[in-house]
Amino acid sequence: MKLIIQIPCYNEAETLETALNALPRQIDGIDTIEYLIIDDGSIDGTAETARKWGVDYVVHFRTNRGLAKGFMAGLDACLRNGADIIVNTDADNQYEGADIEKLVRPILEGKSDIVIGARPIDEMEDFSPLKKKLQHFGSFIVRKASRTSIPDAPSGFRAYSREAAMRLNVTNEYTYTLETIVQAGRTKMAMDWVPVRTNKEIRPSRLMKSMAGYIKKSVFTIGHVFMMYKPLHFFVTIGSILFLCGMAVGIRFLVFYFHGAGSGHVQSLILSAVLLLLGFETVIVGLLADVIASNRKILEDVQYHVRRMDYDGVKLSHTESECEKKRGES
Repeated sequence: MKLIIQIPCYNEAETLETALNALPRQIDGIDTIEYLIIDDGSIDGTAETARKWGVDYVVHFRTNRGLAKGFMAGLDACLRNGADIIVNTDADNQYEGADIEKLVRPILEGKSDIVIGARPIDEMEDFSPLKKKLQHFGSFIVRKASRTSIPDAPSGFRAYSREAAMRLNVTNEYTYTLETIVQAGRTKMAMDWVPVRTNKEIRPSRLMKSMAGYIKKSVFTIGHVFMMYKPLHFFVTIGSILFLCGMAVGIRFLVFYFHGAGSGHVQSLILSAVLLLLGFETVIVGLLADVIASNRKILEDVQYHVRRMDYDGVKLSHTESECEKKRGES
């Protein structure tokens, strides 16, 4: 059983060694633990720091491509190097490395394919009251969209089985955290969470440069996730609101009309017609989007089988090479 711990990095030379030193070297039930760094276009020598420390793999981007791209590139590299379990953590040492054992335990026991590390949000001194409320609200929306009970959806401290990692797709360029939970929940993957500890913040968040920007991107991400994974519900809700508003305005016009004052309220009739038309068209868009979503599910299933043939072939070759090497040594 091989565990690969991956860490997305962007200019993390100052904090990376601290995070790496906190990672476990041995876990019961795991035969091999390896370490992978995703260098997302760093210009401060992050990759050199990782190699000097002794990481097993470095995935390097020439330019900064964002957290979501780095995460998926890391999964690809882990799968190609024979990982049975993949743990994703941060380079700023936010999460307690010793809790990785808690993350992988449900996967080792065959209970889960994905395990999320839930932080004690209300106890974190580095989070402002507003950020705590936003974290709880975002997690609530994701729970509703994914039909799961994950209390800390934005947490990047998580473990994936090989099977789960092969099924994941991320289309959002900002972050992978919310979309992967919704996708896993909608496809009925076995998902769980465990409470984890956090360390004191040693540098400002790179993902949240300002509260306004964080809110804007989070709202966009959640809306994007809803449109992708619950398109019919999303568009029918909007269309129904528009249709009901159109009906209300139309009833208002009829009231005036039957009281002999309709000629002065033609604008209401026009507005009602526009709203009713927009509502109807939005519902139609929802039906079309639902058909597209069904096709996406078929494509995801095809992609999974292609990945399985690709990655499992690589793993088999990797295992055969190790066996040959051991025979040579003996």
